[in-house]
Amino acid sequence: MRIQRLCATGAIILTAALSGCASNQTVPANDSWEGVNRAIYGFNNVADTIIVKPLAKGYRFVTPDPVEQGVSNVFSNLAYPTVAVNNLLQGKPGDAARDAARFVLNSTLGIAGIFDVAKRAGLEKNNEDFGQTLAVWGVPSGPYVMLPFLGPSTLRDAVSLPLDQALHVRNYIDESGTRDKLLVLQIISLRARLLAFDEQIQASNDPYIFIREAYLQNRNFSIYDGAPPETVDEFDIDDDFDADLEDFESEL
Repeated sequence: MRIQRLCATGAIILTAALSGCASNQTVPANDSWEGVNRAIYGFNNVADTIIVKPLAKGYRFVTPDPVEQGVSNVFSNLAYPTVAVNNLLQGKPGDAARDAARFVLNSTLGIAGIFDVAKRAGLEKNNEDFGQTLAVWGVPSGPYVMLPFLGPSTLRDAVSLPLDQALHVRNYIDESGTRDKLLVLQIISLRARLLAFDEQIQASNDPYIFIREAYLQNRNFSIYDGAPPETVDEFDIDDDFDADLEDFESEL
């Protein structure tokens, strides 16, 4: 789990700041642990600034855009068995079958997922995880939680994380050195794709609240498959995030 947590460091802001862009609807925040959460957020931010962000800048500088996209596609593909299983658990067998077909097609013809040939075949990406499945089953979200290294979450999502990891293809690679290298590369790849959004996050009145609201908005959006109940429009995130949202989430 140590390397898995390090991997998530690169997505501390990524998971949340790119979330919620597809919906401007607000979700009531149960942030009863805000004092502790803010302290952990500060720690995560320091870790990102000192370690992950400089590595991401170097990666972005030396890596051609097509190679970056290929690396991102591979990590998205490795997480796809989790998506298929959760669609099945949520009572969506058709989506589960398409997700399984997408994984097989990209893993073979797409050369381990480097090329997204499934999309060209009409198999669009889905984004499902055990946190969403628990929500569909009626489990309440619980309080908002800022996890050390792992970033924004809710109590329900935090409890579900080990289940998501249990189905991740990366964990079934026999060679531990290879697993570790893949995890480190995933940190850097994810963080590099976020660099363009750093300025907007820091320009917000309170980056902690920005990230919290963005995360909660997106979880609500994902749980309802893009059609959450109507709420009052109070919190606005730039629509430019929308095009990248699903690609980012599918890698996490």
